[in-house]
Amino acid sequence: MCIRVKCVTEVLSVRVKKELKKEAEKLGVDLKVEVEKLLEELVADKKKNAQKIAKELGLLMNVKPQEWVDDVKATRQEM
Repeated sequence: MCIRVKCVTEVLSVRVKKELKKEAEKLGVDLKVEVEKLLEELVADKKKNAQKIAKELGLLMNVKPQEWVDDVKATRQEM
């Protein structure tokens, strides 16, 4: 949300089903607000997921080479 700070905006153009748009308008859905809210949620979820993956990769980076070798050997023996 932009309060006391000049927000830079960008135009987003997207095609949706005509009937869906009409129905949303009939129901009084503020498309700008809803799309912005959904994008904010999506971006937050993606960031959270990326942070989780980065953390997991960080843990993997601390694995000693011998541990990798042992894990590979164990996996091959399971096959």
